[in-house]
Formats: sequence, structure tokens, C-alpha cells
Amino acid sequence: MSKQKANRGFTLVELLVVIAIIGVLVGLLLPAVQAAREAARRMSCSNNFKQIGLAIHNYHSAYKQLPVHGGGTTFPRTGTVGHADYTSGNGNINTGGGVNRLRLSYLVGLMPFMEQQALWEQISNPLNENIFTIEDATTMTGSWSPMGPNPGFQDGYVPWSTEMPTLRCPSDPGVGLPAAGRTNYAACLGDGYFGIERANPAANGFEFETHAKRQRASHRGVFVPRNRMKFRDILDGLANTMMCGEIATDMGDLDNRTDPLIVRGGSTNGPASDSAVHDPTVCTKSASIDPARPRFWSSSLSRNNSLNNLINTTSAVGNRRGFRWADCGPMFTGFFSVTPPNSPSCNMAWISIEGGPLAASSRHQGGVHVLMGDGAVRFVTDSIEAGNQSAGNPYLAVKAPTNGAYVSENAVGEGSPYGLWGALGTRASREVIDEEF
Repeated sequence: MSKQKANRGFTLVELLVVIAIIGVLVGLLLPAVQAAREAARRMSCSNNFKQIGLAIHNYHSAYKQLPVHGGGTTFPRTGTVGHADYTSGNGNINTGGGVNRLRLSYLVGLMPFMEQQALWEQISNPLNENIFTIEDATTMTGSWSPMGPNPGFQDGYVPWSTEMPTLRCPSDPGVGLPAAGRTNYAACLGDGYFGIERANPAANGFEFETHAKRQRASHRGVFVPRNRMKFRDILDGLANTMMCGEIATDMGDLDNRTDPLIVRGGSTNGPASDSAVHDPTVCTKSASIDPARPRFWSSSLSRNNSLNNLINTTSAVGNRRGFRWADCGPMFTGFFSVTPPNSPSCNMAWISIEGGPLAASSRHQGGVHVLMGDGAVRFVTDSIEAGNQSAGNPYLAVKAPTNGAYVSENAVGEGSPYGLWGALGTRASREVIDEEF
């Protein structure tokens, strides 16, 4: 007798076991896929930095100097020295004109060396065409001035609002307004800060002798605002000195790396005596940091312009990290090698052109990319040795006693008090880099 074979399917238990196995495999695979994607983004970011490094070296070969950070056009000063002298020159979206008030970042001069010749032609040789104004309904009766208007006060000028993939880290998701053209790659300004507009020894035809003295003492990075720098000025060696570093751009989420805390106190004409421009730990150990989320300011923080409150005024809403690629303000295209990478950042005032402990930062896990003077791209971890954060006074690198003579406060010319990180950010302090980073 023959037995009839029954068609037997999977039992419920077998199906559940298979589903569970597939779920475990997917759970194991997804992190690996995400890690691979981030590794690819990190590699792409490194390649962008290498392109910037090549552009800087090609620029130096062509002009025998580095691109000026804080260069551009201006017109003779008239009247008394004041804030209006620095913010004028905006131009008009109907008639064009304007001057950039020596506020162009080092990135502007690199455009022809980064395959952005078309954008460079718009900036250097403007024509009477609507393509140079964001508002489509605007009909210009004139043309913008060569090298464009003030990037800090004229968002209607198309080149300043143009985002270039080469200037963006793929890991940074920040897009759109109120940014006017983001960048993730900033100039290294050393381990001391004295606001760019204040450190202005030859700008606008006016000489600030005291500011010039402070600038020479406190601006110890490869890029010195409004000065022509050369590779020969990097006495510590190109391979031992950072030229540029990463900065994350702000996304409006109270990230304390990208939404700098204001530190100017009261109604004085300078920072409070205990503010973060004198002591970086006032920023990095601020009570305003959310203890449950150390990378963010507290969501209950009062938002106004008094001491240690966040900036949220109409005129300052665009003053966030990396928001203007063409603007030389440290807020947008600069960092200081004082506080370690991805530390909370603070600014001397809502004015974007001032200084403060503005740290390098990134969306990568555990560190940031930096561009060395020889063109090499290195990844620096957040745990890099950064010395004693209370050891120096990065704002007042020199001080004036009663007799008016400027003397050293931080042993000007000696090694950085901020450890290996500070040493990498200074160009000529006779520091020897004898360890891996």
C-alpha cells in the first residue's frame, strides 16, 4: 500500500524563530551600515579640506602670500571713530554699490583656486544684472561694486549667499535661513583673541597704535586678521601648525558649540572682568549648560542681551557659527586653539566680529578635522591635551600700566599655556610637537 504524502508548511513557532533571527541580523547590520555611511562622509569631509589646502598652497605660489583674512575694499574714514564706520558700505539691492569694509574671509580669495571661477567673476567683475540680487522682482539700475558689499549687512547679494559643496561637511545637516551661505571650514586664529574690528591697525585709513600692539601680541595663529601672512612666518614648521579647522554650523537647537553665549557685562565698553574672554572656564563650565544634555544650553535660559544670556535679538539672529562663508568674523570663519574641540563657545558680545573662546567643532564622532600648514589633514580628538584653561588670559595678551607702555601679561613669545592644542594653533612660539595627536 502506498502512503500519500501530506504538504506540510512552516509552523508558527518556526516562523517566529526565523523572524527573530532576521531581526537580530538587521539589528546587527544597521549600526554597521550607519558607521560605514559616516566613515564615507568623514572621508568626503577630509577630501574637501585637502582641496582647501591645495588652494591655499596654489594661492601662495601665485601671490607669495596667504589669502588675507579680513581683506577687501573700503573708503576713507570720515567723522569720528564709531561702530557706524564699520557697518557702513552695505550697498543697495536696487542700485548696487557698496564696499565690503575689509570683512572678506580667507575663502573669498581662494575661489579661483577651488574651481569656482564663475563665482569669482561675479564677485570681482560685477555687471548690471538681476542675478546678483536675491529678490527676483528687483530690477537693478546700477551694479554692485567690485569685490561686493559688506557680507555682514547685505544678504541680498547672491555670491555671499551661495553655498558651495566644497565648503560643507557632508555630516553637517544645517541648511537654510537665517544663514546666508554656510561653511564648515574656518581659519585658525591662534590662542589669543582681540576682536578683528578692534585689531585694525591699517583699516579704513586710520591707525590704532594701541590696538596694533595688542594684535601683534595676541594674534599668534597662521591667519592674522587684516595682515599679509606668508609661509615663512610659520617658524614652528608647517607640519606642526594648524592653518584651518572644522566648525559645525548652527541648527537653532541651543547647541552650545554653535550658538555662542554672550559674555559682555552690563553697559561697559568691554567684557566683564570675570567673563569668558578672560577666563575660558566661565564658558566651558557655565551654569547655563543643561546638565542632562552637556552639548546644549538650558532650554529655560532667559534669552536677552545681559551677561551670560543667549543672543536672540533681531539684529543678531544670523550671528551663529558658520553662517557666512564670506565674512571674516570669528563667529563665521574662525576658531581659537584655546578650548578643546567641541567645547562650548562664547563670544565677547553679540557683535559677530569680536572674539572669545570659539572652539573648533564638528558633527563627527569624537573630534574634528584640522588642516596643517603642509596641507595634511589630521583628525584631532576632543580629548587632546589642552593645558590649564585658567592659566592665561587669551583676551589681554598685553596690558598697559599707568605709564602707557605695553608689557607682557602672558609671557608673549613663549609657548602656549593651552598645551598641545594651543601649541598646534601658534605659528612662532618655538614649540616642539613630540607626541601623536
